[in-house]
Amino acid sequence: MRKSLDIAIVGYGTAGQSLAVLLSRDGHRVQVFEQVPRPGPVGAGFLLQPTGLQVLWQMQLLPQVFAHGAVVRRLYGETPCGRAVMDMTYAGLDRRLYGVGMQRGALFALLDQAWDASAALHVDSRITAIDDSTRRVQDQHGHWHGPFDLVIATDGSASGLRAQVRGTRLDRVYPWGALWCLLPADDWAFADELRQRYVAARKMIGLLPVGTRPGDDTPRLSFFWSLPRDGFAAWEQAGLAPWLEEIAQLWPEARARLHGVTVQSQLARASYRDAVMDRWYRGRLVLAGDAAHSMSPQLGQGVNMALLDALALRDVLRAEDDVDVALARYQAQRKAHVGMYQFWSRWLTPVFQSDRDWVARARDLLFKPMGRMPGGRGHMLRVLSGTQHGLFGRLPLEEAFIAALQEHHGR
Repeated sequence: MRKSLDIAIVGYGTAGQSLAVLLSRDGHRVQVFEQVPRPGPVGAGFLLQPTGLQVLWQMQLLPQVFAHGAVVRRLYGETPCGRAVMDMTYAGLDRRLYGVGMQRGALFALLDQAWDASAALHVDSRITAIDDSTRRVQDQHGHWHGPFDLVIATDGSASGLRAQVRGTRLDRVYPWGALWCLLPADDWAFADELRQRYVAARKMIGLLPVGTRPGDDTPRLSFFWSLPRDGFAAWEQAGLAPWLEEIAQLWPEARARLHGVTVQSQLARASYRDAVMDRWYRGRLVLAGDAAHSMSPQLGQGVNMALLDALALRDVLRAEDDVDVALARYQAQRKAHVGMYQFWSRWLTPVFQSDRDWVARARDLLFKPMGRMPGGRGHMLRVLSGTQHGLFGRLPLEEAFIAALQEHHGR
């Protein structure tokens, strides 16, 4: 342990929650500023990759994850006529590995319970300014807080603090978004698979098992439907019936899961950003989570990257007496890992979400065979699992962690 620091965390999503837990356990004095009056989860479900699971294992939270999450061993995507486009299993990388589908509400509750300093959570506190020293923050009510030894911005993909780092290379909204909701799993036949169905690149339907959450013991699926952002209004005006009929034609089994959806307000809307930073910190202000590297959800890495950021920042603060040196190490370490995923996310998004039919035809013909080529499948599986590091490196998984996976749900 190095000296105890006064740390402000701006945002109480996955990155902010994880940092609050990890840094408080290390003896730092943490205050969290969250803009909403009642913090809670945003989104339906997500897939925890082995990399994210390993962070939660190091946080001693893996049993809680398995109490609610659903083990996922296969990712499968097809056309409406049943032609396989994508078919990948974690066993192709290592038979001992798998992912875990979780509801965002379950992870939020798990991390919230793990942080036992809720008195240091300031709600209805949207941070609007940071002073020139980057050590004090001001909320929307005009109140200044600090000074702090470190301010960590974890305020999401639409970060209001990102620009203050003065290193933004790219920050744009994706033209495509999604509709999503949680559905009862009932007798869903693919209990350990992420299933997707594609109509060219113009439509994508997905169903991911995400288990239960505290206060709700019903196993659920996370449903999503890809949609251009400028198509939300037309979808709303058309009403629910024609959309449900379209799903019935494209994927009858998915339509059957939607039997409880009777009004459009049951489906939430999601939009996404692509933000690339040349630098992740300035002075004592540093970015983490989507504030540092928001990207398309195609690779499903957002939550996992947030967890990895939190652990990396904790580790460098442990290792270095000098905060400035620690931040430089954090930036170098995480940019080397994140860069590959931002690259592939940017290139893969039009393959699955665009109006370029020729791209989708090429995808349907080539994507699966490319995964069978020597070296190609291993690379694709490492990208999927979050373990690809740069062009040729690998992010290591500890044997003790893999043994823990085996103990819980080994085959």
